[in-house]
Amino acid sequence: MTSTSPDSISLAGNTSNKLRSAVNLVNVEKLPGLNTLGISMARIDYAPYGLNPPHTHPRATEILVVLEGSLYVGFVATDNKLFTKVLNKGDSFVFPIGLVHFQYNYGTTNAVAFAGLSSQNPGTIRVANTLFGSKPPMSDDVLTKTLMVDKKTVDYIQAQFQ
Repeated sequence: MTSTSPDSISLAGNTSNKLRSAVNLVNVEKLPGLNTLGISMARIDYAPYGLNPPHTHPRATEILVVLEGSLYVGFVATDNKLFTKVLNKGDSFVFPIGLVHFQYNYGTTNAVAFAGLSSQNPGTIRVANTLFGSKPPMSDDVLTKTLMVDKKTVDYIQAQFQ
């Protein structure tokens, strides 16, 4: 099956945002033919210094392949050990199911990667959005104690997500 929609993975995503990245996920919602097949994919575009911020896929392992540019990537294992690598064109990296991971274009040119995911509906949970962008907001007491910062800092960060 092919896609000719404006958000086709053949087209670069709009990276003119705070993160300087764009993710175009092709999952069962966009391509119903994927239902029950256990696969999906994404194109990720990164402007210079663009970030796909720390996030997790609760229902999928991800394999990422760099098509253009270079990326600094990593994930945090369940023992809080950080695994990182610099990827160049043609390199790949695997992010295990459910683990927090990220990709960062540390270079001065654009980067493009494709990702394969082991679920037709992998889900995406962005760490910062979850903590600071929930509706209603998470308790200040929970956030200040979790992050070991004061309420003023929590308020400042929450304001970035409104």
